Amino acid sequence: MASTPGKIYVDEDAGKDDSSANGSETSPYKTLLFAHIQHPPQQTDGPEYYTRKSETGPVSEDGDPEARKEYKPATKSALKKVTNLYEQHKKKLAKTDELAIREKVEQEKRQKALQEAQRVKIAEDPKLPKALKIRLDEKDPALVRLRKGTSEKDIDYSEGRGSRVRVTGRVHRFRSQKDVIFITLQDGYGFLQCVLTGELTKTYDALTLTQETSMEIWGEMWEVPPKQHAPDDRELHADYYEIIGKSVGDKDAITTRVSADADPQTLFDNRHLVLRGEKSSAVMKVRAALLRAFRQTYESEITPSCLEVTPPCMVQTQVEGGATLFEFSYYGEKAFLTQSSQLYLETCLPSLGNVFCVAPSFRAEKSQTRRHLSEYTHIEAELDFISFDDLLVHLELVMSKVIEIALADPKIKKFVHELNPDFKVPERPFMRMKYADAIDWLREHDIKNEDGNPHELGDDIAEAAERKMTDIINRPIFLTHFPVAIKAFYMKKAPEDLRVTESVDCLMPGVGEIVGGSMRMEDYDELMAAYAREGIDPKPYYWYTDQRRYGTSPHGGYGLGLERFLAWMCGRYTVKECCLYPRFTSRCTP
Repeated sequence: MASTPGKIYVDEDAGKDDSSANGSETSPYKTLLFAHIQHPPQQTDGPEYYTRKSETGPVSEDGDPEARKEYKPATKSALKKVTNLYEQHKKKLAKTDELAIREKVEQEKRQKALQEAQRVKIAEDPKLPKALKIRLDEKDPALVRLRKGTSEKDIDYSEGRGSRVRVTGRVHRFRSQKDVIFITLQDGYGFLQCVLTGELTKTYDALTLTQETSMEIWGEMWEVPPKQHAPDDRELHADYYEIIGKSVGDKDAITTRVSADADPQTLFDNRHLVLRGEKSSAVMKVRAALLRAFRQTYESEITPSCLEVTPPCMVQTQVEGGATLFEFSYYGEKAFLTQSSQLYLETCLPSLGNVFCVAPSFRAEKSQTRRHLSEYTHIEAELDFISFDDLLVHLELVMSKVIEIALADPKIKKFVHELNPDFKVPERPFMRMKYADAIDWLREHDIKNEDGNPHELGDDIAEAAERKMTDIINRPIFLTHFPVAIKAFYMKKAPEDLRVTESVDCLMPGVGEIVGGSMRMEDYDELMAAYAREGIDPKPYYWYTDQRRYGTSPHGGYGLGLERFLAWMCGRYTVKECCLYPRFTSRCTP
């Protein structure tokens, strides 16, 4: 049934504001505004609007619900209100139309400009001096001279004051102005501002430039004008360039794929693009510096030195408990990815002296905390003929020396300051606190355990409580002498109290535990009893047990998580930001 000429019907309960309705009594609209949009009011002979609420409207005086189905002329107040809304709608439509027209004009202008740009060809001037290819961080004044002052020409080699160079890299960012384009190029070694002017800005490649496009640029090196800023206070005035590889734009542009407000899983999916960012790449460079510093410290900065060895990652023994083992079939035999290289390092002591390794360790912990990974870089060391106090002094020295060496590099120091402006080199000696004293401290400060109860002796102090304590104390802590029951089977008992071990965790503010270490059981009978206590079959450990049968010695060692150390130093919220491609629960890609 069509709508009656001049009469438009609205049912606020059962009507529809879409193309399925036509404004008739049997197919009414839902709102007066939609009715006005579909059938605009006229100054003369305009449509009449009738409304009802067929399900929620008032019933008749005698209670008959059929009264709800009666259409009545729209009230003056309702018409006045909808008239205002309709006028706003018309203005919005007009603005949308105007914007569409403007965008169409701009699009046509851009298409015309692009067509003209395709006719613009640039070529390298063979009369110019031969360009020297340099990396973006090259600052040797014998190779790179910076032109100073001003010139009527953007490029002027007549006086030979600025070196002509050739650089390659990717567009980290750029901004276009009238007849000039400022490009910040990145090559993994540094950044360089490149200035394109004149015909160079009018090519098709210049008008369609996108972030991350790789290119080669020739030009003269200049000092940045006074009151202007650029990386290293210098810039390249381009005389020629070539595009090597265009980067996609629009909806696939890198800034869209890895926007600052993207959710964490999207950023992990696109980790290969995130790594191109200044912060992520800076963290990776600090990581590399720390690895160099650890190796230098072990090999030449401490006495006695430590020799680097490379233990296997595929094993058939456990170190930290069976619950966190990654199991796999090794030619039909049960095997695991290593939790720690400690046991193998201990076997090296008799013939190689103190040793260390930098190797991956794997923990099958289904933990989503910000300091846990399923695969991480483990820096481990074992030291022979030492006491527990020797171990603590060694640990303190190694960490302090590593920081000192890393920060001695001006680039690394700058990265650390930019990433973590509040970072301070820890003072020695580190605070020493026994486990029992930590339990008392947690109770005094009303910091509960995971069950919401006050901490008791024997509790394995949880991450949150541990971190809270460390943040309040706000200095590195050597937490020592943990109970035998909550530590690994191989840890030596303290001679003065056989209920606790000669063990240590190093806690750092903002991160918590970054090092775990202990003296190792040196007595054969004590080790065999530990196997029995933990229900471990000693047979697969025969090679480890043999160390106690063939000239045992007092020895100890530790494992340091590089990602946690890096998170502490660089002020990162999670260790997931501190490795190239993080592996954790439900994440094994890309």
